[in-house]
This record gives sequence, C-alpha cells and structure tokens, in this order.
Amino acid sequence: MSQDLHQCHYVDLAGHRCLEASEQHGVCFWHDRTAPKTAPDIKQRLEVVVKSGRSLAGFELKGADLHHIKLVCPGASTGLDLSGADFYHANLTGAHLFQANMQGCSLMKADLSHANLNCANLQEANLLGTEFEKTKIENVQWGAHVTQEKKGRAALKAGDHETAMDFFQQSEEVYRNLRKVAEYRGLFEHAGTFFHHEMTMRRFRMPRFSFARMVSKLVDLFCGYGEKPINVIVFSLLLIFVCAIIYFMMGIMGADGEIIFQQAHSLTQNVTSFLYCIYFSVVTFTTLGYGDISPIGWTRMTASTEAFMGSFILALFVVVFVKKMTR
Repeated sequence: MSQDLHQCHYVDLAGHRCLEASEQHGVCFWHDRTAPKTAPDIKQRLEVVVKSGRSLAGFELKGADLHHIKLVCPGASTGLDLSGADFYHANLTGAHLFQANMQGCSLMKADLSHANLNCANLQEANLLGTEFEKTKIENVQWGAHVTQEKKGRAALKAGDHETAMDFFQQSEEVYRNLRKVAEYRGLFEHAGTFFHHEMTMRRFRMPRFSFARMVSKLVDLFCGYGEKPINVIVFSLLLIFVCAIIYFMMGIMGADGEIIFQQAHSLTQNVTSFLYCIYFSVVTFTTLGYGDISPIGWTRMTASTEAFMGSFILALFVVVFVKKMTR
C-alpha cells in the first residue's frame, strides 16, 4: 500500500471508525463520493464488507449495480446498518434488505423492484423517484412524514414559499408512489395513510385563500379524504350537540308546552328540558321526524339546516365506511 495513504477519519452513526483509505482523498473508498462505484466487481467487493460485519453507514454507492445482493448481517438478530448511505440511481433489484436500518438513506431514483424490504427502517429516507415494483414492504418503518414534507414545512415556516412548494410537489409524488405499492401488496391501511398525505400535500400547493383549498380542507376535516370515518362520527355528534343547545336556548314546542331554558326552573327541570332538546336534535339530524316535538320561531331555520346536513353526513359516512371495509 502506498505510503501516501492516510487513516480514514470517517466515523459512522454507531461510532465505528473506518480504517480503509483512498490514495487521493484520505478517506476510505466506500465513503469517497468521487470514487466511482460502477466497476463490474462492486457487488462482490461490497458483499465481502458485509460478511466482515462492518457497518455500511454513510457508504457512497451512487449508480452501483447491486442486483440480488444480500445486505443482511450474517448470524445477527438485527438488520444491517445502512443509515445515511447514498444509493442514488443504484440497481437494487431483488436485493435482500430484511430489517436493514436505512434511516436517512438516499434512495432517489434507485431501483428496488422485487427487493425484500420487510421490517426495514426507512424513516427520513429520500424516496423520490424510487422504483418499488413488486417490492416486499411488510412492517416497514416509514416515519410519520417523508423527508421532503419535513423540508417543505421548514421552508414554509422560514418564509421560502418557492422552495416549500417544490418540496410539497416532491412529497406528493413520493406519497403517490408509496400508495400504489401499498395497494399492490394489499397493505390498505398504509395505502389510506399515504393517500391522505398525498391529498394534504396537494392542498398545500393550492393558493392559501382559494376556494379549492378551503373545500379541500373541509373534506379533510369531515372525513380525512375518505380515509377517516371516525371524523364523520365526531362531526355528527358535535352538530347534534350544538343544535341541541340552540333549541334549548331558543325554544321548541313539545306536547306539554314550550321546552326552553328558564332560570326560574330547577336544575332537574332544565336538565330534563335539555335532554328533550338532544332527543329532538337526534331525530331531526336523522330526518326521522316523529312529530311529537316541533321547532318554533328561529329554531325552524336551525332544524331545517340540521336535517339537510344530517342527510348529507349520513350518506357521506356510508360511502367512507364502505370504502374502508371493501378494500
């Protein structure tokens, strides 16, 4: 080995120091960004490193042809450490990456078709343009948000609107890609989550006070873009309760006279009157209309509005529920 070689000062996330060196830059071949990784034997050389038990954190593997490579720790109970590695445009078709720690990796435009990513950690990984055709993704840790969304929100908070919009567009593309692969693998809960994020990113790219953005936000609040039936239930209960308060304060007509809050009444009487108002609100919301209690005065407007919204919300709940259950 040349006397000009220097010990590599690269330390990975686990605190391991790399001892390989590069003649030109004083860093090891695997961590040298300028060293090409396109040699025909690059796969075999990397497999030797893997078998040695070394961490692959921070490895620079842009454009490397690593098809069907086994990136797993031999005899270990945990996956291989690939955190922070750069696989830009790498060929990882059919690669075995079970339980691999790929947190913070760049998989931009990498080909992971037919690869095994089961139980891998892909939090904060760059997944823009990544190919996931027929990739195994069961129990993958994706993180709450993709890295582009985090950067977009940070840019928006910093006032850099143009950069934020670019990151939100990338985020939408990443979420759409993940939704499709999740649907193909039958992971419909994940697909629903990715779809919600996809639609959220699309909304963020709309003009802030536009009508389309307001409608999109309302759809998100009402049903989470069709992915959250619980939102419909919560909104229904809230509407019923609010309308019941209006009936209680403004009065409705029952068989024994007007039902309304009165300070002269006892607590028991007022509570009983409020329960009648809740009952009337429920039958109005569901458009049952028994006729034993009827609105009077301005409560007629409240009752008609509640009945209209109730019929719409019940239909919405059926659509959202059926969508979730029939996937």
